[in-house]
Amino acid sequence: MVSIDVWDASVDFPIFDAKTRSLKKKVLGKVGGKIGTESKVPIIEALHDINLSLSTGDRIGLVGHNGAGKSTLLRLLSGIYEPTRGAARIQGRVAPVFDLGVGMDQEISGYENILIRGLYLGMSRKQMEKRVDDIADFTELGDYLSMPLRTYSTGMRVRLALGVVTSIDPEILLLDEGIGAVDAAFLNKARDRLVDLVRRSGLLVFASHQDDLLLEMCTSAIWMDEGRMKMRGSLREVLTAYKGKDPFENLSQEARDRIGQTPAPSGG
Repeated sequence: MVSIDVWDASVDFPIFDAKTRSLKKKVLGKVGGKIGTESKVPIIEALHDINLSLSTGDRIGLVGHNGAGKSTLLRLLSGIYEPTRGAARIQGRVAPVFDLGVGMDQEISGYENILIRGLYLGMSRKQMEKRVDDIADFTELGDYLSMPLRTYSTGMRVRLALGVVTSIDPEILLLDEGIGAVDAAFLNKARDRLVDLVRRSGLLVFASHQDDLLLEMCTSAIWMDEGRMKMRGSLREVLTAYKGKDPFENLSQEARDRIGQTPAPSGG
């Protein structure tokens, strides 16, 4: 059983400028009874007092405007960021999918990048070698897979990255929306693989601005605002409160059908 527990966690980022980095200026700033004043470092409070308990079967969507703390929360839940205050405990193998380009090398081939990216996501070399043919077929890149990544267009790189990401078997899947420059037909193909990836994962936390993807993959949601959890509840309830309208209103019939055909289990 996989789980993530967070207690009263906050994440702060100190901002060092040229003045605060200078040891000489810091020492001189303490002279004349000014101890602890000029030497202070500005702090960005990215997350405040996060309390969260997630377990197998949870499918959580993160919503909120840019800068609300969604990506920072994902990094806290993955263990990339340690809480400045409070505590976090993660049980299970985490697959953090925040940037589709992370773990790829411009100078080696697509085939070699498949292996490297898979290792970055927690898979073994043998596991990735078994998936190479499936990934190659999905990407439709053909002979380009034998060429260096620097020869790829942006859309081709996204295809390769999505092929690898959607081939893994994660216990904890932390997904930050990153589907970019691909054609509509391929995007529909990728969506099907993403939905299947979610089904295979034990626990999902997905940050996105796309209502249809959230409704297709998640059952509950957290509304982040200024680094705080403003609301948690059912996905439809949270999206309605966040956007001021029912998220189903503007969905196409195709999207409604997809959502109705996608059983997403909930662990609470």
